[in-house]
Order: sequence, then C-alpha cells, then structure tokens
Amino acid sequence: MATHSKDYDFSSIESRWQTHWAENQAFAAETASPKPKYYLLDMFPYPSGAGLHLGHCENYTITDVTARYHRAKGENVLYPIGWDAFGLPTENYAVKTGRHPADVTRENIAAFREQLKKLGVSYDFSREVNTTDPDYFRWTQWIFLELFRRGLAYVDERPVWWCPELKAVLANEEVVDGKSEVGGHPVERRALRQWVLRITAYAERLLQDLKDLDWPESTKRMQEAWIGRSDGAEIKFSLEDSNLGDLTVFTTRPDTLFGATYMVMAPEHPLVEKLTKAEQRAEVESYRKQAAAKSDLERTDLAKDKSGVFSGSFAINPVNGQKLPIWVADYVLMGYGTGAIMAVPAHDERDYEFAQKFDIPIVQVIEPSDHSGNGEGRPQLPYIGEGNLIHSDGYSGLPWREAKRQITTDLAAKQRGNATINFKLRDWLFSRQRYWGEPIPIVWVNREAYESALAAGVTDVPKEPVTFEADGKTHYALPVPVSALPLGLPEVASFQPSDSGESPLAHATDWVEVWYNPVSGQAVSATDAQPDSGLWLRGRRETNTMPQWAGSCWYYLRYTDPTSSEAVAGSEALAYWGTPDLYVGGAEHAVLHLLYARFWHKVLFDAGVVPTDEPFRRLFHQGIILGEDGEKMSKSRGNVANPDTIIESHGADTLRLYLMFLGPLEAMKPWNPRGIEGVHRFLQKVWRALVGEDGELHERVSSAEDASEAAEITRALHETIKKVTEDIEGLRFNTAISQMMIFANALAKAPVIRRSSAQAFVQLLAPFAPHIGEELWQRLGADGMIQDAAWPEFDPKQLESQTQKLVVQVNGKRRGEIELQKDASEGDALTLAQKEGGIANHLEGKTVRRVIYVPGRILNIVVA
Repeated sequence: MATHSKDYDFSSIESRWQTHWAENQAFAAETASPKPKYYLLDMFPYPSGAGLHLGHCENYTITDVTARYHRAKGENVLYPIGWDAFGLPTENYAVKTGRHPADVTRENIAAFREQLKKLGVSYDFSREVNTTDPDYFRWTQWIFLELFRRGLAYVDERPVWWCPELKAVLANEEVVDGKSEVGGHPVERRALRQWVLRITAYAERLLQDLKDLDWPESTKRMQEAWIGRSDGAEIKFSLEDSNLGDLTVFTTRPDTLFGATYMVMAPEHPLVEKLTKAEQRAEVESYRKQAAAKSDLERTDLAKDKSGVFSGSFAINPVNGQKLPIWVADYVLMGYGTGAIMAVPAHDERDYEFAQKFDIPIVQVIEPSDHSGNGEGRPQLPYIGEGNLIHSDGYSGLPWREAKRQITTDLAAKQRGNATINFKLRDWLFSRQRYWGEPIPIVWVNREAYESALAAGVTDVPKEPVTFEADGKTHYALPVPVSALPLGLPEVASFQPSDSGESPLAHATDWVEVWYNPVSGQAVSATDAQPDSGLWLRGRRETNTMPQWAGSCWYYLRYTDPTSSEAVAGSEALAYWGTPDLYVGGAEHAVLHLLYARFWHKVLFDAGVVPTDEPFRRLFHQGIILGEDGEKMSKSRGNVANPDTIIESHGADTLRLYLMFLGPLEAMKPWNPRGIEGVHRFLQKVWRALVGEDGELHERVSSAEDASEAAEITRALHETIKKVTEDIEGLRFNTAISQMMIFANALAKAPVIRRSSAQAFVQLLAPFAPHIGEELWQRLGADGMIQDAAWPEFDPKQLESQTQKLVVQVNGKRRGEIELQKDASEGDALTLAQKEGGIANHLEGKTVRRVIYVPGRILNIVVA
C-alpha cells in the first residue's frame, strides 16, 4: 500500500488509506466472536444541508480514537453511524422549495457520509441506519403500538402556540414577545388534540436509577431537577359554598398551613368558572385571556411582576377554620400539582411579593431554631430556612419536619389530606402537526366499529379505550396491525399545514378517509365502494406524526442487528452487544433525548425485548468548540471554521490531532487557526524521523533487535506507552498527545532506534492520526493493518532509571551532587566527584584521608 515518497504528502496518503479501508470493510464488527466486545456510540447526527462542522469533528474523533484503541486491544468493536433524519428544518426547506423532504434528506446524507470518510473515522458503515427508512421506522411504529397497548399512550387537548400566518405549531422557544421568531407574525394559544406518552408512570424509576449510572454529575442533577420529585401532602380546603365541594392543593410544606392567608388557582383550573362571582366575572375572563397569551416560562419567571384577580370566593383552612380569599393568578400552572396552591407569603418569595402587591395579610409561622423568642432579631421575611413552628396552635414549638409529619397525619385522620409524592415531570407531548415524521399507526372509528373490531379478534388495545370527542361524537383509536407495518407517508400536494392546524397529511384525503380492515390492516379510500368480503370499517387515519425524538429513542438497539425483519433486533444480538459501553454527545441533550430514551428502554425491558433496564451506563459530554472570538460559532458572527478547508490545507490527521490537543475534552475551547501549524509540524517531524531523503526508511531505524538504542530512548518509549494508554482509557487525549510530542523530539535526535520501537510508537500515534499511522506501519515492514497488531505494553523495569543522584560532601559539608550508575563502586563515585568542577575546587591541593560511601545516599570525602 505505501508509496515511497520522501515528503509527508498527507493528501495522497489519506485518500489512499480511506479507499483501502472502504474496499476492505476494515472496520466491520464481527457478528459473533470469541473476542470481548466493546460497543461505542456517538449521538447520531441530523444530516443538515450545512454538513459537518467542527463540533461534529471533535465528537467523532473522540470516539474514533477510542474505537481504534479498543480494536488494538483485541476487542470486537461495534462502532456504527446513522442518521436522525426526520425533522423540521428539512420540512421547512421542502415548503420553501417544493422539493420532497426524502430527496433533500438523501442528498444531505450522501454529503455527510463523504465528509465523515474524509475525516478518517472508522465507522462500520455496513450497519448504517436512517430513521426515515421504512425498514427502520416500522419498528419505531411497533414501539409506539407497544406503548399504546400498555396504556402509556393517550390523546388530550393541549394548548399550543399557533401562528396563522405560518400555519404552524411553534415551540415555546420559537415565540418571542407574542410573535413568531421567524417573520415576527402574531401567534395565539390554541387547544389541539395531541398524542401524549405517559412518561410519568416511570418517574420514580427514572429518578432512582440515575444513581447507578456513570454519567457527569451535572447531567444527573439536570435530570433529577427535570423529574422533580416533591414529597408533601394533598390537602382539601372546603369551600364557603359547600355545594361546590373542595379545593384540593398540593404542598411540600403542610407545616406552614397556619400561615396560609390566601389561595391561588391557575387561570385554566376547572373550578375558576364555578368559583368566580358575577361581579368579578368580567375581570377574571379578561385576565384568563391575557394569561393564555403567555408561555409557561413567562408565567413562572421569578423576576416578573406578579398579577392576579380575586374570584370573589373563599375557602376554609382545615386547621383553624379561617376564611381564605381565592385568587386567580398566572404564576400557578395547571400542569403542576393540582393547579391550585395555598399561599404562605411569610415563607415563599412569590407568595410574599403577591401579598405585598395586593395588601394580603402575612403571618409568620416558622422561626429559626436558635431564635431567643423575645421578639428581637426576627428573620427578614420571606423566611425560607429551617426552624420551629410559631403561631400554630398545638404544633407551636415543634421542629418543622416533625410538624410536617404530625399535621399530615392529623389531616389524614380527619379525611382532609394525605401524604403524597408529586413530580414536576409532565407527560410527553408526542405528536407533531408536520409531514416529515413517522406516521402514527392509528385509525379512528366510531364506537360501533370499535366494538366490531374487538369482536373480530383485535386484541392489541389498552384496557381502557383511547378516545377523543369532536363534533359531538366519540372517536375510538384502533391500532394498525404489526403485520401491516410500516405505515408509510402518503404523497401530498403541499407540505404546508392545513388552516385548521392539522398536519399536511390531512391534505391526502384518499389516504386519510378509508375503509379499514382492523385484522389485516388493509385500507382503501372511502371514496371507493365498501369492499364486499371481510370486516371493513369506516375510519379516519391519524394525521399527526411523531416528533424527531422518536427515532432517536431506540437507534442504539438497531445497530446490533440492523437488518432484522422479525424484531427491533434479534435476542442473540442484544444479548451479545447489550447497550453502549460508552455514549458520547453534547450536554445540550442532557435532559430530553436521554430521558426519553431511558423511558422507552425501560418499557422495552418490561416487555421482555431488551435484557437491561438502562440504555447508556457510561456517558461523556464533549465540550463546545468556540470561534476565535470566544463566542459560539455561527454564520452570522462570521467565526465559523470549515473542516473541509482545514482537511484540504493540512490534512485530516492534523485536524484530528489539533482538536484533541486543544484542551480537556469536556472543556469549552476557542478555535485558534494558528495553533494547528504546530500540530502539523509535529506530524512532519515524526515523518522525517522515520522516512529518509530517498523515501525509504531513515538510516536511524535499525531492523536488528540488538541494535544499540540509547537507554534514554527505550525508557522514553515505555514512559510514552504507559502515559498514552492510561490517558486514552481516561479520555485525557491532550496530555497523551503532549507525551507523544516529547517522544518525537527525542526520536528526531536519536542516532539509532530499533524498528520494533519505531513500530510501537507509530501504534500509539495511529488512533489519533490513523492515515500517517497506517502509512508508517507499512513502511516499517509490519504485516497487516495497524489495528490488528497487539497494542504495545510498557515494561515497568524499563521505567526504572539505571542511574542515581548522589550528594557529595567534603569534610561533612555539602559541595554538590553527581549522577552515576546504580551499581557504581566507591572508586567510581570518588573518581566522578573529583572531576565535578564545583566539588573539585574543594579538593584541590588536599589529601584524601577517608571516604564514606553509602550507595544511593551520600559520598563524604574527608580531606586534610
């Protein structure tokens, strides 16, 4: 393979080896192997038209170094790649250009794949997956049906941001000051029917199982906060109008119940209508409309001015019988707890600000435990620290935790409350009103048709039917049979959403309105005559599609058996490969992707599909590569560095090495184009140290194993083997490269180096710079590919220095030190000392009377 050029011609070297790797499928994982397995995974990319950026290059180089290292360690490495290819950007491009998203996706993937190969990553491209491939999303749909069957998927009307001009549902992040981020068009809140996944059913497991994961602690904390377990109590407040029942609240601090001076309901609370008095109705309705135009983020912003209106009604405090005014305020959300709170302004910042604004009484019921009780030095309100109860009848004096337990117990005895665990986590809003996503394999029918389907043997339905109400009718969800999957996307005339907010699929009337056979999954257009034979029901297909998260929730399983037509992946493949041993990706996915994937994996574990209950045991977040200006790279800032340009000018190996050398992998690092020159010079130095002017091996490289290689070179090599091995294992690549640079300096000065030593060094370099590694490996006369050779091991004995430093005294006073062989005799030590200038001055003209020599410690020369 190697050509004998004297120059480091990185362009031809890299092209040649990339072709060799591709033609020989050099990195294909073995389906069954006696070798130990190692499964390494990147968070797979969205194949955007912008292509590969430096952040991708950093991520993929980290994993590629690791994959090449583990292959050299004799392991069967699974290192795959795929494409998270459904998504809004491609659909928006299709809307603008009229091109089909599938065509755009295909072109983007081809360009992305070519860029990855030019980077030299050792992916097993034979296992490539694509979330838009029907053979793939067939199993995404199958998992959805498993969720549906288990009662973990349901429909609900949820408020969403709707832009009439864009005809699009927008995320909270896409709405700025009541207008669309794109175009600045007015938006409105609209209730749309949505599919929702019951992730809250797994909240406790998702929280508790974090402790067993080897993840960054910051990521664990983010997931813990997102799940948000709260231990407290649900408390029933009777209403002044006893005919209306109770107003139930959730609180984590029932010990502060005596300090409650008002109640608050979210504007969406179902009791608002009933509890609003006639004289307050106009003001309340106006306020509810204003609240509907705000995002949850805006409503809960601690810095925002508190607003609210009095409903005119009162509730009764169950511990002291006091009447509490009931307010409607947008700082309370319907999605958390019960959508109503008891407000304790003395011990909650938001309640305190609200009470001050509306002149509501503030009653302190907790004081610090070290308070003297003489009324002096009371804490500034609101006080949110620990302490003992005051102004709380028989509970006064109790520590707050004890009071919390006692008050909850007493409320339960009176049937006015009970201990409750609440989670901040909300069920997962799963559907999108878009075209470019997985079709949801559901057909809606009326009750009579649903019962007919059950009578015909359809069983893959939840115990409680999934229904929704529309136009005075109840619609029932029937699943598409597994045998009829995948359910593909229909062709549509326009990718624009409909005026009603439905997805573009609603335009495909022949696909949507059908005669449907729930047993076979066959469907024909409802414009055709009802088929004569078999059970054919009038139905309407689901027009929502799945979110981009869906395909990325389980892709790591498909890599283990990407062509399986019988299951998500075969049981033997899943048992052998398991889940990734290392998962690498950006911290921006710390919550949603990782949380959703954990949820789906636990469902599949409960279904007996996978053998483990967690998908990613070890997780690593690479840092962000910033622009030269220290800001995040973006086209608008003009600080984007193009990896294609760098590869063309300096080579992929140089780019890879520099990205790994910039600093700790997990740190944020600014790009410095001047620094890449130093890394390129390092590779040139290695080349010139091993390749002579004639293009053959440099004359310093000796094939004789008994060649007189300097002890310093041998020791430096073994130090380098030890350091690089430990640093790869610990993902400390920058210090591994530093050590190789130190060795390269010594190598360039060495008169002789054994061929085996040169080969060992090239093996250390190859995971980081694989093209030059392969080239030099071949030139050094080694057989096969470099990754197939056993990883070099250091010899601890070689790390031991053969020399030692010795303190020299003259007449008991320190005069210097000398370095000599460990086995040096007294005579050798004396001779060296007499030649050392600083010591010889004190011996000149004097007679040595006695020598005291303690090897390894001291030489004392007594003179007269």
